[in-house]
Amino acid sequence: MKTDEPRQVKPSPSPAAPVRLIAFEQRALRRAVLTVLLIVTLWMIALWVFQSISHFLFLLLLSWLFAMAMEPAINWLTGRGWRRGLATALVGGLVVLGVVGLGAMFGSLFFNQLASLVQSLPDVVTHAISWANSTFNLALDPTTVTSNLNVTPSQVGSVATNLAGGVLGVVTSLLAAVLNVVTFLVFALYLAADGPRVRTTIGSWLPPARQDVFVTVWDIAQAKTGGYVVSKVVLAGLSSVFYAAFFYLVGVPSWLPLAVLVGLMAQFVPVVGTYVGILIPILFVVFSSPITAVWIVVFATIYQQIETYVFTPRVSRRTMDVNPGIALASVFIGAALWGAIGALIGIPMAAAIVAVLDTYGHRHELVPALAAMDESDEDESGADESRDAVEVNGPEDAPTPAAS
Repeated sequence: MKTDEPRQVKPSPSPAAPVRLIAFEQRALRRAVLTVLLIVTLWMIALWVFQSISHFLFLLLLSWLFAMAMEPAINWLTGRGWRRGLATALVGGLVVLGVVGLGAMFGSLFFNQLASLVQSLPDVVTHAISWANSTFNLALDPTTVTSNLNVTPSQVGSVATNLAGGVLGVVTSLLAAVLNVVTFLVFALYLAADGPRVRTTIGSWLPPARQDVFVTVWDIAQAKTGGYVVSKVVLAGLSSVFYAAFFYLVGVPSWLPLAVLVGLMAQFVPVVGTYVGILIPILFVVFSSPITAVWIVVFATIYQQIETYVFTPRVSRRTMDVNPGIALASVFIGAALWGAIGALIGIPMAAAIVAVLDTYGHRHELVPALAAMDESDEDESGADESRDAVEVNGPEDAPTPAAS
């Protein structure tokens, strides 16, 4: 018997939704397309202009930093009745004469020793690899390593030939450097001499509420960058002089460029600069004269204590207040952006930014665990300040502890 099954009825399709056509007004559409094209074109032109003048902007930044570094001396002279233009000319002229005088006395010696230092790089790398192979049972190929490091004798020889020409050879081979130096000096002297007028001109374009912020930011940047640059340049000069005298006495080859390198590394590279700076001259003497390397370590240890407890408190006076981690990061970021000079100016720029953020940033109350850690840090820093005050001013000027 055949059973009747219910037939499944297919649902009828729903009527299609009506299609809505969007109509654009031709004039409005053309206007929108032209606006987008104009914005994109202007953006590309702005990028091209920025890339074209980026070198000039970098020179302008260096000029501003140099003007900030001259500001304390200029203010000292103007406070004693000197006109600002005459004070700027005197300070800038003394700096230029000092640099030119040092270049005339030690320029040829410096570049000749630097050429010899570069020529000895392959031998240093070969000796280091041989020592590593014999000490750690390695099988490194000196030729392959020097090739990968681009310190083969042929490559090093071409660089050394250019350096051996001395100051005159470098300047004549790099004519653009003359224009860079002139641009740097002109803008630095202008910013230093006309600093107040520049500030008033920029401030006149800002509303009164923003003018107060602008003045505060300028003063903070001036205090941080000027104090930092002056203190670090003085400390780097002292370090270079003492290391140069010691390296000359113990017979370190290429003693002048190595001493300058140690001084710059120790002052402008935070945390690890001193150790890296000392390691470089040690590598050049440890394989030929191990006892000289030992004397370098001893002298560096003694000088570090003298610099920390005698020179730094009298020169720096705590002009900088930057976290060591931020300072080290600013060095790497500056070097990545602008090379070796960027590494030198990275910390003052970071100091100015941190100071502005501390001035206008909003901080919250610490939880008990973090507050206890902060109190312990303040106790340690207070003890350091008391010790520095005793060393700088004498026991009679040291802060006395509060009575309990």
